[in-house]
Amino acid sequence: MAENIGSVARVMANFGLSQLRLVSPRDGWPQERAWATASGADWVLEDVAVFDTVADAVADLNTVYSATARPRETRLPVRTPRETARLLYDDRASGLGVGLLFGAERSGLETSDIALTQGIVTIPIDPRHQSLNLAQAVAINAYEWRTLILDAPPPAFRAGDPPAPGALMLGMYEHLERELDDSGFFHPPEKRPSMVQNLRVMLGRAAFTEQEVATFRGVITALSRGRGRVLARLAAQKSSPLGGGGPRSGGGGLSPTPAPETDPLHPPSEGPPPPRGEEG
Repeated sequence: MAENIGSVARVMANFGLSQLRLVSPRDGWPQERAWATASGADWVLEDVAVFDTVADAVADLNTVYSATARPRETRLPVRTPRETARLLYDDRASGLGVGLLFGAERSGLETSDIALTQGIVTIPIDPRHQSLNLAQAVAINAYEWRTLILDAPPPAFRAGDPPAPGALMLGMYEHLERELDDSGFFHPPEKRPSMVQNLRVMLGRAAFTEQEVATFRGVITALSRGRGRVLARLAAQKSSPLGGGGPRSGGGGLSPTPAPETDPLHPPSEGPPPPRGEEG
């Protein structure tokens, strides 16, 4: 809703955040009601970027955390807003693209959306009343970020290469899933969505670098080509008259049955022996 978007822009401006990305807003964009609710945080709304899908919205980011109260059967790390802010701050100080993903106020995030992120941030509220609106959830996370900005340590030194951006990870996921479709891995078909999500979560936890993504995709390609060669060889053997490609020198294939050896002192008879008394 436009009112929720405006409220989020307001708390973002309170805590020094300005890069707001929207995924398929319900009523389109822009919406005048958002400006009315933002209480003057116009610069946030004027720079809004709109995307069709979550995958598009996180494509250029290296580390994204999903804000949800329920892990939704994923095995991603679950952290508090304070822990998440520190992790994202350190990554940002190292030059990486970071973000927090929030769902719609009424329905929250889908498991398929969470599977595109690297972790879950959950606010430790009282279980007797687990109800926060969207702007409140954003405000708590933005506050934890702001405390780090005000007490900024020196930039962190990152050893090794950074994690690959979301677009490369999504390309790797889809490459693997295509090959698994061809191999019949997703069986029964109705379990495919949950199997895909589990695979993406599993691989996302590894925090692949760009080089590791390229290596893994090379592995997928090599396995698929190898499978193709095996299938071609089996097809060739089936089409052979002998079923195995015919005789070959040096072993392999089928060989004709050798003729029995003959004994020069006892040559094989030409037929049954003559009756006794009629010899010679």
